[in-house]
Amino acid sequence: MTATPSPANQAVADAEAAAAILRAALGQLAAAVSADDQVTALTEVIRGYELGLSSLREGLRQAAARETELRARFETQRHQLARVLGAMTAMQQSPESTMLLHPAGALANARSGMILSGVTPGLRAQAEALQADLDEIATVRQLQANAAAMLGSGLDSVQEARRLLASAVTDRSSMPLRYDEDPAELQALRDAAQSLSDFATGIARMEKDVGAPMEDFEGAQGSLRLPVEGAILRPYDEPDAAGVRRPGWVIATAPAALVQTPWPATIRYRGPFLDYGNVMIVEPSRGYLIIFAGLSQVFGEVGDVLNGGDPVGLMGGAEAPAQEFGSRFVADAVRGAEAGRSESLYLELRRGNETLDPADWFVLNPVTDPQQD
Repeated sequence: MTATPSPANQAVADAEAAAAILRAALGQLAAAVSADDQVTALTEVIRGYELGLSSLREGLRQAAARETELRARFETQRHQLARVLGAMTAMQQSPESTMLLHPAGALANARSGMILSGVTPGLRAQAEALQADLDEIATVRQLQANAAAMLGSGLDSVQEARRLLASAVTDRSSMPLRYDEDPAELQALRDAAQSLSDFATGIARMEKDVGAPMEDFEGAQGSLRLPVEGAILRPYDEPDAAGVRRPGWVIATAPAALVQTPWPATIRYRGPFLDYGNVMIVEPSRGYLIIFAGLSQVFGEVGDVLNGGDPVGLMGGAEAPAQEFGSRFVADAVRGAEAGRSESLYLELRRGNETLDPADWFVLNPVTDPQQD
């Protein structure tokens, strides 16, 4: 009969599996640099790295929670054992004449001795259980140290992959062009718009002959992958601290995170807009727009046709130096929730003039579920 792994051992196993994904992604960088399609290959490297980071973050969080539980149990049982052992030690040091002076008589004293003799095997079992708990704690600590060392050594590689990706997207000349947007018309629309909603509505009204329909976007409802690794910080139409409601999602994500289009789409706008930072607006199907706002870098040009999963940009923010990155990541993972996710991507989905709740279109998973208050 196969023994069920302890929660700590399972958390450690999950985190070690995530670390293996990270190592594999970093190991593919050399091959990606020489690949025929560098953009796709480098995107896969960065995506694999970020997926591994998310899984590792969750594994470390669970392992740390298990360590806290074990330590609390250890403290409780340690005090109980100390009291019993103290009583036994005192009895062993007492004169035999005193031992016979049980309040209920010699017979009761004999019974007490029999009970205490039976306590010893129980104490041994408790001591062995405590040792097993301490071994689990040591395993968790070793996992954290190994993760910190690996992440620190791998940071330079993934930063190089991001730099190469930006260069490869710029150099790529085979990108199909669906149409040419009038830059003057687009700039005038941007300058006149007072809000992101106004701007998106104006773009939707700029009808273009975009040729044959693209893939069935409506049929993908409920199955789209999130454009970035992170956690839903604020759901659709939920007010923020200032009471402002936005018809989209705010996603907490890590510095320099990769942003990808979840579906084949045509770029309708890319560039700065008001105080949103860089904005990317893509059209996955006639009448639909997906808006990404808050990026530091955006890739591609207006009119480019993107495949599902193609990179559209990178988030901003500064990562810790390599010598500190691993230890900071581990500390943030132990704290849980949004720790380490200092950047915010705004995601909005529109059909004509109507905004749609992304919850009806995108698939969530344990590392991207809405944060609980």
